Amino acid sequence: MRGTEGHRTIDTLLAEAEIPGEAPSGHGCAVTRGHAVHEPPAWPPTAARGWRYRTAREQAVHDLDLAIALIVGAPEAAAVLARLVDRRRADPEGALVFACLLHLIGHREAAQFWWQFAAGGGSRTAAFCLYLYHRSLAEFRDADHWREQAARLARTPGPLRTAATGPAPRRGFLLPDGIRRDLLRQCHRGRHPRLPAAVEAVLNRLRVTGEDEDFGEIPQPAPGLPEELARARPR
Repeated sequence: MRGTEGHRTIDTLLAEAEIPGEAPSGHGCAVTRGHAVHEPPAWPPTAARGWRYRTAREQAVHDLDLAIALIVGAPEAAAVLARLVDRRRADPEGALVFACLLHLIGHREAAQFWWQFAAGGGSRTAAFCLYLYHRSLAEFRDADHWREQAARLARTPGPLRTAATGPAPRRGFLLPDGIRRDLLRQCHRGRHPRLPAAVEAVLNRLRVTGEDEDFGEIPQPAPGLPEELARARPR
C-alpha cells in the first residue's frame, strides 16, 4: 500500500524491516522504529522509542497494534476495501484492511482468516501481520512460518495491474481524521487501540457465515461499508 503526504507507509516499514529474533527484549522492529520518524505532528517524534517490553510476545502485541493502526489509516485503505466488497474482485489488499478492522473489534480468529486470505493472494503485509499475530500468542513456530512467507513474497514480483483490477480509484480516508489519530495515540501510550462504539457498531452489523471449523464465525464485507465507516463519528 502506497502513501502520500510524507507519512511512512506500511510497505516502507516492511522494506526496512529488521524483524527481531527470539531474544526476550527484541527492539528495533521496523514498524515501531520507522513510524517514530514520520508520525503525525500531534506527537513528538521520539514518542514510540520510549517503550520497553519484557518479552518478545509483548513487543509483538505492540508492533501488531501499530501496524494495524497504520494500515487502516493509510490514504488508500478505503479504496482497496471498496474493491473487496465488490464481489467480482477478491482483492488481497482489501482483505488486509478488513482483517485489521476485525482485529480492532476483537474478532481475532476472523482477522486471522482474512489475513491468510490476503497472504494467499500475495500480500506481504498480511504475511507480516500473521508473523506478529502468532508471535503475540507465543506461537513462535507459526510465526517463523509467516516470517518466511513475508520474505518470500518480498522476492516475488507482484501481479500486474489490469484495467479490471486497479489501480484503486481515489477516495477519502476510510476513517475520520480524529479516529485515525486516536488509534495511533493509543498505540504510542502503550494501550491496545480500540475503535469508537459507533464504528464498532457498523462492523458488528456485518453478516457472518456459518461456523468455520478453524476460525469460527467469519464476518463478510458488505457493499457500502467504506462509506459507513467514513461517516461514523464518536459520541
